Amino acid sequence: MSGKARSVYVCSECGYESPKWFGKCPGCGQWNTMNEEIREAKPKKYISSEQHYSTPPSRAIPITQINTSEDERYHTGMSELDRVLGGGIVKGSLILICGEPGIGKSTILLQICGFLGKGHKILYVSGEESAKQIKLRAVRLGVESDNIYILSETDIQAVIEQIREEKPDLVMVDSIQTMNFTDLSSAPGSVSQVRECTSAIMRAAKSLEIPVIIVGHVNKDGAIAGPKVLEHIVDTVLYFEGDRQLSYRILRAVKNRYGSTNEIGVFDMDENGLHQVENPSMALLSGRPKNVSGTCVTCMMEGSRPILAEIQGLATTTGFGTPRRMSTGFDYNRMSLLLAVLEKREGYYFSNLDAYVNVVGGLRLDEPAGDLAVALALVSSLKDKPINDKTIVFGEIGLAGELRSVTQTETRIGEASRLGFEKCIFPYNSLSRIHHHFDGIELINVKNVKQAFEAAVK
Repeated sequence: MSGKARSVYVCSECGYESPKWFGKCPGCGQWNTMNEEIREAKPKKYISSEQHYSTPPSRAIPITQINTSEDERYHTGMSELDRVLGGGIVKGSLILICGEPGIGKSTILLQICGFLGKGHKILYVSGEESAKQIKLRAVRLGVESDNIYILSETDIQAVIEQIREEKPDLVMVDSIQTMNFTDLSSAPGSVSQVRECTSAIMRAAKSLEIPVIIVGHVNKDGAIAGPKVLEHIVDTVLYFEGDRQLSYRILRAVKNRYGSTNEIGVFDMDENGLHQVENPSMALLSGRPKNVSGTCVTCMMEGSRPILAEIQGLATTTGFGTPRRMSTGFDYNRMSLLLAVLEKREGYYFSNLDAYVNVVGGLRLDEPAGDLAVALALVSSLKDKPINDKTIVFGEIGLAGELRSVTQTETRIGEASRLGFEKCIFPYNSLSRIHHHFDGIELINVKNVKQAFEAAVK
């Protein structure tokens, strides 16, 4: 006799369950995240002790007896992806790749198949596309191998059985939101379904030492769709960033148990797939206008890699009672803070002007070292005086208008010198951190924004 169906409300952010609806989740405090799920009470099946222990339980062993083989990582054929992963794909790891629709998640999976399929057996599980659709995209990308097996299935139990039967070297699941656990009555993509399906894949990956790459959708805020516990289950979380209208894609590691979370990979997207950009600074600065006010170059650090980025600023007379402020690729609140410092401490007035800031190429400038470039781009537009094309600047701006030192000064100067820049402007306090001599580039240390602007326009 089946039990009665009942409805519960589950938070899509933290998984909190409640028999009644709340506008604000009592667990995490988020608004409008309680979604209704219909659950049917099923009688529990009796499991005998012989069935429960059909496989021997795990036993604790000393750490000194654990053998780590030399070939514990698979190289993907793309050095940019290997850099983000920490050197390659670790056996038995669970990797989550997220990003907006059409940004290149399925494309990069097939390109990995094209390289690893030459000598390894790969199982590609798709719950969104048929086998023919995957074949058409593989032909377009030039991926052809007898070692690539396609499975179009949404039942996670059938997928696990196929993994145990085929024992592939690598498994890909596209996407986790389409997988369904038949013992649960909730719809695919719900909190409980995503959590249980990911846990089942994780147990199979760890027990069989098979690496699994799963694709995850994102919500309207850009975060991973599903419960937050999904990020805790997996070993690595990778985010695809960038505007779909632009060709450049940024792959960033948000979590990585086997490597650094500060590295990024830069790719160029075209009709033939994703191509790695080994010199992103040169690519991002190509097409930069010369002798135009409102543009400045800075050097940002992404892990151990210095990347040169172009910052554009525009200050123009407002047509509204309240001036507009707009920022792309740079924190809006940080931009408002810099405008206040420029007006109060340096005497550059933006109170009756619209101000816009843009980081070219779809990059996101997070570190404080980009403050000086943003400020100089805005001042250059305000004064209509172009900054020297061969000048690069970096430095953090404090509320008193002073310039604060930043880390890895020598690395930034070295990258600028390698790309042909002739003048580098940086905070005065960073001068003591420079112990090497750089040929062909003039080093100028300043104490405030006004000194930096005067040196930059010469």
